[in-house]
Amino acid sequence: MKPVNTVDGRAYPFGVKNVDTDMIIAAKWLKTISRAGLGKGAFEALRSDRDNVFDDPAYVGSPILIAGDNFGCGSSREHAAWALNDMGVKAVIAPSFSDIFSSNAFKNGILTVVLPQESIDRLMEVAKTDPIHIDLEHQTVTTPFQDRLHFEIDPFRKHCLMGGLDEVGLTMARGDAIASYEARRTGAEPWIVPGGIVPVAA
Repeated sequence: MKPVNTVDGRAYPFGVKNVDTDMIIAAKWLKTISRAGLGKGAFEALRSDRDNVFDDPAYVGSPILIAGDNFGCGSSREHAAWALNDMGVKAVIAPSFSDIFSSNAFKNGILTVVLPQESIDRLMEVAKTDPIHIDLEHQTVTTPFQDRLHFEIDPFRKHCLMGGLDEVGLTMARGDAIASYEARRTGAEPWIVPGGIVPVAA
């Protein structure tokens, strides 16, 4: 997982409330176990409208998505986070998120930023013309117009995102401690280690 320290650029001024995971990525895309290529299926139903924000040349490839309340509700499907990642979204800003989506986003390196509706309304306006800057270390969202919005984030999630640590990375970071434990365990209980069976004298 790549570290997330700052996210800069244009933002999709989406703003729709109660966007469920089926809207983010339809069920027909769930047959794949590959993360690659899911971006083309992201928001597929909405993109059937030629005037949709996701295919507007002004926003294509934007690293930030501004959404409405209760983003990511519905069924738990990690493909929703995979699809956003594949279309280049590194951060989603909304008044609230589904707990399951927020967890899946975090585990896939996507920053979820919770801000009050009035801040969302302001960012929706800015996004139409100018870029937005997210600073995870200082937990701020800023604009070229001197807007400075503070957001809260779980310290553990912040640590993992800034360090680029997913569950595998967290485990590997404890490699020395794990090796030390395994060495002690092998010495104390050799019979439970493959190939370490101690023969019993007759």
